[in-house]
Amino acid sequence: MLLEEVYAGAPTVKSGRHITTVNEFTDQSPALRPEVLAEATSRLIELGSFETGKILVEEDKGAILGSAVSLAVGLPLAVARWYTYDLSGHGISVPLDSEYFAGTLYVNGVEPGDRVTIVDDTISTGGTLIALIEAVRAAGARVEEVLVAVEKPENGGRQRVAERFGIQVRSVIRIAVDPESGRVAVLG
Repeated sequence: MLLEEVYAGAPTVKSGRHITTVNEFTDQSPALRPEVLAEATSRLIELGSFETGKILVEEDKGAILGSAVSLAVGLPLAVARWYTYDLSGHGISVPLDSEYFAGTLYVNGVEPGDRVTIVDDTISTGGTLIALIEAVRAAGARVEEVLVAVEKPENGGRQRVAERFGIQVRSVIRIAVDPESGRVAVLG
């Protein structure tokens, strides 16, 4: 399958505290082929029920996949940003400590009572998803499901989310990065 092909042998870089893959799906290097995005979208949709009223993504890497999923399932899209519009009384800010970034995440478009599906490209340490779930709860809304295309299980993100919130993250594929060689392997 294309998503596995994108990750198998992908180059890696040291990014903050972890080794991160660089590939066409998450980094558009090389440019993201539409068939890769279509496959990732289709496979992610198969994982979820989408019996919610809204999809929430973060703007950096999750927005491309989240936009495609939003179009395919017909749900509104809320986007968490790394900056604020500074509109008093609007949005939620939460701390973010992810694999490659620490700072604040600003969430607009999630309202009290919303039932939300969170979509992201990758779960590694779980930092981004933890911040998104915290923001949804701070808005008075509820996370119904969390779906990701790629999981890096060695960094423990799935377990952190489950222990903290009792939410099970579902992923399309799982990968591992060998710290010695820097090579990526797709796990079974």
